[in-house]
Amino acid sequence: MSFGIFQNYYSKLPAFQDSRHITIIGTMASGVPYLGAPFMAIVVRRYQRYRHYMIWTGWPLCIIGLLASSFVSSIGALIVTQGLLYGIGFLIFYYPIISLINEWWIQRRGMAFGIITSAAGVSAIAMPFIIEPLLDKYGHRITLRAVAVGVTILTGPLIPFMKRRLPPPSQSNSVTRRQDWSFTRSPLFIVYSTANIAQGLGFFFPSLFLPSYATSVGLDSRHGALLLALMSLAQVLGQSIFGLLSDKVELNNLLLVSTILAAVAAFTSWGIAYSLAPLVVFALLFGFFAYGFCSLRARMGTAISEEPTAALATFSIFVFCQGFGNVLAGPISAVLLTDGVRMDGYGVWRYKGMVLFTGTCMLLSAASVGLWHWRPKRLLAG
Repeated sequence: MSFGIFQNYYSKLPAFQDSRHITIIGTMASGVPYLGAPFMAIVVRRYQRYRHYMIWTGWPLCIIGLLASSFVSSIGALIVTQGLLYGIGFLIFYYPIISLINEWWIQRRGMAFGIITSAAGVSAIAMPFIIEPLLDKYGHRITLRAVAVGVTILTGPLIPFMKRRLPPPSQSNSVTRRQDWSFTRSPLFIVYSTANIAQGLGFFFPSLFLPSYATSVGLDSRHGALLLALMSLAQVLGQSIFGLLSDKVELNNLLLVSTILAAVAAFTSWGIAYSLAPLVVFALLFGFFAYGFCSLRARMGTAISEEPTAALATFSIFVFCQGFGNVLAGPISAVLLTDGVRMDGYGVWRYKGMVLFTGTCMLLSAASVGLWHWRPKRLLAG
């Protein structure tokens, strides 16, 4: 989420301000883990006994990507280092950890995934207030090195505590065991995949463009950092609460609540925001409900198939579906943004298309779930 701060900073640098490719940096950093999820899930599944080696490989790649990006001087090089290299490292690092969580949590898996997905929001609450002043005072080179040091200190000591619950499979089984993909023929799998794609198409714009939106209405960069921090705070609460509720409440109801209320927040509090107060309301509402959707993927998987081997596979495919929105955020934003700012216009005119697109995508996601949830009884019988 903090890449919105970097993006706003890069766009103001004389060397980068005319580049249309700044958004690709963040797209690569988060897009690779999204789109690479199914591939990594297969690798983790087939080579379970090597998961700790994967974690110890991905972690330093993330750090190297951050350090390398501090020594480059072009957008293309930042795309490769801060974007691609960091994204590959995170992909290799993250999915073995998700696989370990599946071993430890069965009945309360929704709660567990709610906590693990909200963990990123915990650090993101403070990161905007740390990164923004560092960028202003020291520039992006020193800031990126500081972030690399922080990642090393905060995450490295925790890795040895990531242990498996089940005994490692035999050498022959670890390589030859095959994933059961029969769940892909389920109509519910198609419904949830569609919901994730639609939600993902509108999901990323607020975190990427809230800082620049704040600047457009006359607020300074500190307010942009505040908005991202508040969205991160709401993310932590939303993902934890939705994850906990998913173990107790009907899943489709939670999906409908998260997407519909995220759409309402976009159409109202964001679309008519001309000052800090409505932007704060939007950051809190969208952060709570839109990010709460993400913590429900584990329960989407168990709703489709009770087969234990399907848990990581369904999770990775739903992440992949949402990743389309991440990859397309840059090209779509170039079409949606208009020239000029009008304080009497919806979405201050420049962001009108983006606001409407975000809300519409949330409603389309809700519609895909709602049409299934309230389908005719004759289909239920079939």
